[in-house]
Amino acid sequence: MKSVLAVLLLFSLQLLSAQEEVYANGIFGFEENKTQKIFTNWTRIRLEPDVNAEILDSLPTNQQITVLKKEDKVLQLGERASHWYKISYQKGDRASEGYVWGGNLCVGYRNKNGYDFLFGLTKTENRKDKQNGENFRQNIASIKVLEENALVDEVFFDTGSGESLSYATFNIESNHQLKGVELTLKAMVSGEACGIASYDQYVLFRNKKLVALPQLMNVGDADVYYHSENFVFPNDKGGIPNAFIWKMEEMEKDENNKEKIKHFSTTYLWNGDYFRQK
Repeated sequence: MKSVLAVLLLFSLQLLSAQEEVYANGIFGFEENKTQKIFTNWTRIRLEPDVNAEILDSLPTNQQITVLKKEDKVLQLGERASHWYKISYQKGDRASEGYVWGGNLCVGYRNKNGYDFLFGLTKTENRKDKQNGENFRQNIASIKVLEENALVDEVFFDTGSGESLSYATFNIESNHQLKGVELTLKAMVSGEACGIASYDQYVLFRNKKLVALPQLMNVGDADVYYHSENFVFPNDKGGIPNAFIWKMEEMEKDENNKEKIKHFSTTYLWNGDYFRQK
C-alpha cells in the first residue's frame, strides 16, 4: 500500500512540475549586450530576478537600458511570459545595474523627425466569443509616441493569444500619399505553427495624433486553407487618392480537393483627420 501511495505522490509531483513549467514568448527574446528601451510606465528594477525581490529603482517609459544577461527564470503575467534580464542604465552621472522583467521592455522602437515611437504589450484581457460564448484571453498592445520623453499620444489594439507572440516587427513606412499624414507605422506579431494567426496593425501619425486603422489578420493551414488581408494605399498599384482599400482573399479546399476562393474588399475614405467606410 505504501509503495502505491509513493508512486501516486511521485506522479502528482511530476504532474505539478510539468504544469508549472513556463516558456517565454519569442517577442520578449532580447540579445545580450544590446540596447533596449523601457515600455511600461515606471518599471521596477529589482536586486534579484524575482517579483518579490527588493526594488532598487524605477525607470520611466523610453528610458534606454543595456541588456547584460538573460536569466533562465521565466515569469508569466496573463498571456505574457518572459525571462528576467540583468541590465545596466544611466541616470544623470550615475551608472546602475539591476534586473527587469522582459515583458516591460519594448517589442520594437523607432525614432523619426524628433519623435520616439514605441511598440509593446500592456496587458491581457478576458473576453467572450460572441458566436459560441466561450471565454478566451486576449493580449492588448499599444504604440506610443513621445517627444523629449513626454507622452504625446497612444493607441491600443489586440494581438491575439500567447500562441501568436513568437515573432514581431515594428517599422516606419512612408505617408502612403494620404493627406496630412506624416508617416505610417506598422506593427506585426505572428506565431510559428500552421493555423496560428498573424496580425498587422497600421497606425497613421498626423498632427501629433495616432490613428489606428482596421487590423489585418492572416492565417494559413498548409495548402488546405488560408485567409489573407491587406491594404491598398494611394501609392500602391490600384490605389485611389486619399483612400485605402481593405482586401481579403480566402481559400479552402473541399472534400474533392477543389479550391474555393472568395474575394472581398472595402474602401475607406480619408479626409486628413479620420477615415470612414465608403
